[in-house]
Amino acid sequence: MPTSSDVAPHQGVPDMPSAYLNGFAEAARADRELAERYVTATRIGDPAADAVMAELAEFDEARVQGWIRAGIEADPSALADAPPATRAFFADIEAAPAWFDEAAVLPGCRAFHRNSEMFIGAFVAAVLVEGFSTLISQSFSITGRVTDQGVRRLKQNNRHLVEIFLPGGLDRHGDGWKLSVRIRLLHARIRQLLTHSAEWDAAAWGTPLSAAHMAFATAAFSGLLLKRAAMLGVSLSDEERDSFMLIWRYAGHLMGVPENLLIQSQADALRLVEIGLLCEPAPTLESVILSNGLINSAPVVAGIGSRKERLSLTGKIYRISRALIGDELADQLNYPPMNTTGTLAAIRLKNGLEKLLHRISPSLGGKRRASQFQTMLSVSLYADEGIRYRLPGELHAERDAEL
Repeated sequence: MPTSSDVAPHQGVPDMPSAYLNGFAEAARADRELAERYVTATRIGDPAADAVMAELAEFDEARVQGWIRAGIEADPSALADAPPATRAFFADIEAAPAWFDEAAVLPGCRAFHRNSEMFIGAFVAAVLVEGFSTLISQSFSITGRVTDQGVRRLKQNNRHLVEIFLPGGLDRHGDGWKLSVRIRLLHARIRQLLTHSAEWDAAAWGTPLSAAHMAFATAAFSGLLLKRAAMLGVSLSDEERDSFMLIWRYAGHLMGVPENLLIQSQADALRLVEIGLLCEPAPTLESVILSNGLINSAPVVAGIGSRKERLSLTGKIYRISRALIGDELADQLNYPPMNTTGTLAAIRLKNGLEKLLHRISPSLGGKRRASQFQTMLSVSLYADEGIRYRLPGELHAERDAEL
């Protein structure tokens, strides 16, 4: 009877993208079942949202935008003349799944806003960078939706994070719910454009913005974000941690992550990230460009105009990022060489002293949290016209401004 070591590395995963062959062999030794699920999902997009995009391709932009706005803003009567896959898509996501408990998300919301500065810092300096180290970087690099419009994209990412952690943000009419669904449809549209582009190498990379990468992103933005924030001194109770994970589980559901890759606990998320990274090839040139572009965009997002001050802040972010993600990945991403000894300890000490001061003076703590909230809003994208529902008509970002 054959043992697990006798099984061919790719057996059980037909038509595996070539870029994953070597990584899968290593990942399978650690957790074959999860590795198979992950790599199988690199050939899958989002069937329900993809069906919507295929169906809407026959209609003009004004009608498409109207139906999407009506579906997200909850005006069922306006969808009466929409095509069937579009009506079915919005009907399916209308109600929350049975496992989602609205009351249970409040501890996670409070924990996020109590530590928003550190969560946003860990998100930008580590978790987004670690996400771009995967082949998802190919999709963003081809479209230019990070390289050409980095500041706007970073602010959009920040806004989504902020909105899902506002109390009521994931209610049916909350902006966190609306933005999650908008992101799902936007991804489906970009997937459609990339699939029909000669620039996309399906044999090597699988499906653009695949289910695997959507699951990886959700796991990274939840469990890995908790881990990186803890490295900066953020301490959460078990209840807050579980609540934080529930928020991201529902956000992942809304963004189309398949049920068999939808995380439940922080341990689940960290395991998925671990196996996913083993499956993924080493960071590509596109990963290097996107990760470094992200860090260099951060001072601009923060509103720093002076070149000297921007360079100083960029250096600090590089140092913190290297300390968080480790020297091996930082070197693969061509980070400048730096000694990070004591970097995280200094941040943890500062946070500890602030918490002590806030316990001694609650009014000071309240002012500090209010200041954090204002800062968080300033680095997030908000527009006077509200959420935009136009989908890209072109593959490359320079032809589709302000998406």
